[in-house]
Amino acid sequence: MLQVEGVTKRFGGLVAVNDVTMHVEAGTISGLIGPNGAGKTTLFTLISGFEPPTSGRILFEGRDITGMKPEALAAMGIARTFQIVQPFAGLSICENIAVGAYLRHGRRAEALARARAVASAVGLSAELDKPAASLTVAGRKRLELARALATEPRLLLLDEVLAGLNPSEIRDILPVIRGVCASGVTILMIEHVMQAVMSLCASVHVIANGRTIAAGTPASVVGDPKVVEAYLGHGAAERLSAEAGHG
Repeated sequence: MLQVEGVTKRFGGLVAVNDVTMHVEAGTISGLIGPNGAGKTTLFTLISGFEPPTSGRILFEGRDITGMKPEALAAMGIARTFQIVQPFAGLSICENIAVGAYLRHGRRAEALARARAVASAVGLSAELDKPAASLTVAGRKRLELARALATEPRLLLLDEVLAGLNPSEIRDILPVIRGVCASGVTILMIEHVMQAVMSLCASVHVIANGRTIAAGTPASVVGDPKVVEAYLGHGAAERLSAEAGHG
């Protein structure tokens, strides 16, 4: 579904993404991991059209989308969430979700109906009429997910959707993410919560200092010496490998 081929992004003298190649298979959940500052969010920014790459190509379902604008890519079926969740505080939760739904549904009644359906899928039905400003961190994360889903994407880029959540909130949202994939949406997710990555992802791509350092199944990646050195540390790698063995 998604092919990133030799993509590089320079900001002046800084090389944020350096010759990255990765593929995402349709119908799967894939992970993008690495240390802070590795270039993960920059790569999302290139895929979703907010910045053009300096070099390389990006293909979506076989079509070259390199340098296309975000609104064109949204219409094609690519949506993303953002690390910093910024809902429209003066609107209700339902109205916030409907903002995304207007991409496919021009009539207000249709957009609100789509918003209600999406809210049900992410567990926000009981709070639809509340102001978005009243949401907890976990609620705001679900709202960010819902706004992206309301655009009816085929590829969803999730940027640290679990960040700031406590363990029980993480456990509650994992089935939601699996349900999104089961509904036919392919997911590429940036995530630091490695237990979630191990649980959700069929494949993982690891970057550090803008470069690919490993790719493969979660179990193979956590045992890779380069990943241990650059990102996980020995203690976390051993614990994750043990958990994968028992899984």
